[in-house]
Amino acid sequence: MRHPNPKAGLGVLLVDDHAVVRQGLRIFLATDEGLYVVGEAQNGQEALEKVAELHPDVVLMDLLMPVMDGVRATREIKARFPEVEVIALTSVLEDQWVAEAIHAGATGYLLKDTQPEELIEAIYAAGRGEVRLHPEAARRLAQEVRTAEMREALTPRETEILRLIAQGLSNKRIAQQLSLSELTVKTHVSNLLSKLGLSSRTQAALFAIREGLIGPG
Repeated sequence: MRHPNPKAGLGVLLVDDHAVVRQGLRIFLATDEGLYVVGEAQNGQEALEKVAELHPDVVLMDLLMPVMDGVRATREIKARFPEVEVIALTSVLEDQWVAEAIHAGATGYLLKDTQPEELIEAIYAAGRGEVRLHPEAARRLAQEVRTAEMREALTPRETEILRLIAQGLSNKRIAQQLSLSELTVKTHVSNLLSKLGLSSRTQAALFAIREGLIGPG
């Protein structure tokens, strides 16, 4: 059961070991009527407990924290609560952390100097299951994506859908754009991930960038 709140909208959990950062985010997000903060956590372990208790839609996750870092917490959250989307929001732009966060299941990767309107847009996008990456993070990740040998060539339709995933579209929006059912799109996404040996649409988006199907933004 989702955390009760009189407001309709996306529930956001703030995870950061710096209280001043959490406070700033809480104040800023309160300016958007479609978002509400369900709670806060100061490390990854506490984040797991809060997700189980409060059932947020989106988690804004710092990466460098005591007790349990954000990568491990993201991996645990996605394993136990796959419906919860995680956005890595950090000051770190080191290749290893970026790659590990995405492999752990983060839907987005943003830096703390991200413009406010971009952060809001990224939260809504995560709520729709869409991918949002800081352009520099995308460029770095695109070089790091590792894929097994392609088991089978993508069909033209799968390639088209891969390009739309890389543009950040959810299955629902892809279905609307291509006049397909959402279930059909979901099947195409599952098939193309299997052919590419990838485990998430974020990795698929980065693969598309690396292969030149779309620019990194």
